[in-house]
Amino acid sequence: MNKYNLELEQAEFGKNGLASKSGWIKTYIAHPETGEFIGSTMEHILFDVSVSAGAYIDVPELPKESGLAVVRSQNKKVWNIVADHRGSTAYNTENRQASVVNFIGELPDTLTLSVPQTEFDQWNGAAWVTDIDAQNATAIAEAGNKKSGLLREANEKIAYLQDAVDIDVATDEENTALTEWKKYRVQLNRIDVTTSPDIDWPMQPE
Repeated sequence: MNKYNLELEQAEFGKNGLASKSGWIKTYIAHPETGEFIGSTMEHILFDVSVSAGAYIDVPELPKESGLAVVRSQNKKVWNIVADHRGSTAYNTENRQASVVNFIGELPDTLTLSVPQTEFDQWNGAAWVTDIDAQNATAIAEAGNKKSGLLREANEKIAYLQDAVDIDVATDEENTALTEWKKYRVQLNRIDVTTSPDIDWPMQPE
């Protein structure tokens, strides 16, 4: 009988989690904060001693798909496969604010990976829905502001050109420009801002 043994002496464990036989065993390590599986190692365990903290002897099942992580259960008894959205951009369902996910597990109800398409989108519990009334009201307000600004600019231009005509010092170019600016102002005044954003804005005279 050979007095030498090339095999590692394998540790054995009782139901109490302590070694009933000293030896080597492969352990699987969980991150101390997140509980995520981070690797395996060989440990030499003495009789009546447990494996080191954060190490477990049951083999974790590895996920077959991306977007999943292996973590130790909260009661430390089993490995679980859970959602892993880390590095993805999530959106706050209340204010559409974007943030990068930095935690393991399902997203809370206040976050979604679905991307809002407009600043008027609201979360209905399952998807983003655009508030058409708010979108239209904003478009009308913006068109009204644009119309007012363009009319103000036209009025200033016309006032200057009209002064030149009134005191009989206008050049031919200024007379022509006055007519064009007045036509332009009429076109602006005829614009119905409630049709925004379907407005065909007139071309401003050069």
